[in-house]
Amino acid sequence: MARLLFAILASVIALDLVLAFPSYASLAGLSARELDEIIPTLERRVIKSPPGPLKNTSAVLVNDHLHPWRPAGKDDIRGPCPGLNALASHGWLPRNGIASPSQIITAVQEGFNMGNDLALVVTYAAHLVDGNLLTDLLSIGGKTPKTGPDPPKPAIVGGLNTHAVFEGDTSMTRGDAFFGDNHSFNETLFDQFVDFSNKFGGGFYNVTVAQELRFQRIQQSIATNPQFSFISPRYFTAFAESIFPLAFFIDGRHETPFQLDMTVARGFFQDGRMPDGFFRSNISWTLDKIGPGLDVVFSKHPIEPGANNGTVNSYTLDPNSADLSNFCKLYTDFVNITVRGLYPNAKGTLLAALNKNLEFFFEGVKDQGCEQVPPFV
Repeated sequence: MARLLFAILASVIALDLVLAFPSYASLAGLSARELDEIIPTLERRVIKSPPGPLKNTSAVLVNDHLHPWRPAGKDDIRGPCPGLNALASHGWLPRNGIASPSQIITAVQEGFNMGNDLALVVTYAAHLVDGNLLTDLLSIGGKTPKTGPDPPKPAIVGGLNTHAVFEGDTSMTRGDAFFGDNHSFNETLFDQFVDFSNKFGGGFYNVTVAQELRFQRIQQSIATNPQFSFISPRYFTAFAESIFPLAFFIDGRHETPFQLDMTVARGFFQDGRMPDGFFRSNISWTLDKIGPGLDVVFSKHPIEPGANNGTVNSYTLDPNSADLSNFCKLYTDFVNITVRGLYPNAKGTLLAALNKNLEFFFEGVKDQGCEQVPPFV
């Protein structure tokens, strides 16, 4: 009788997991049993090749009558990336915050003038770890709770809020996951953003502010977060996060670039809102253009990849992590360690979709001289 009750209970739990599994929830990290239960319920989509570069890369009005700002509805998803939040709230992305990689690449190119190679890298890096490779959908934010026997306690699937794969510690305006909320706008951290902009930038966020604020946030996480992790890929995205506002949140008509006004900054960071009449950048921000900015921010206060070891102020360097001197190691480690570790049970259609997305990811890095990692088998 006990065995029968256990079997019934396990079946009910498994059914609950399948019925509650959203179409955009990630399959990364799921057990073979969970994949066998969930995959047959998914409506698979044909994975299309991503869009190519923009033909017109000039400054263009993007907060126009076709893309008015609207606050997120109660069921709309927003997350840790203010740029994606803005694109969703202005309708460049689906306003519910759920999109395909191709939609995201189109939106970041047309809405912000992000270069095609950079768009491919950041989008497919996010999709491979946080998106659903079979439905070809990704949530720009919210986590979805799941229950089931693998593991036996509540876990997390899907969304850019998922910690330690794409989102990470030491954000400029979001708290570390250790403190309970890694995706909501943090007023205290934004006040610090403003203070540093006043102190080092004359009231504007610029490269000098980026250098000092990035170092400050790292030091704060070291001193307060015993689980602080600052290794690849977060190591790269943290420095990129410092430069992106200067590349994408400044009106492309401004003659004095790379100085971000605090009112405009609050609009993006807090509300996902472009200023009225906002023009996208007049520069197509490719990897070759954004990369030097990361180096400049790093150069003022060099800090190598590492992590706290379970206590605060215990930062220990990690010699195995990719750093800013070796971009191709970022690519190979991400594929061979991060992605492979999240998909140990991929087979059939999931394996085919995984390899297809890895091809798209490589398209973004191939011009950097990286050697392609062979397809998974």
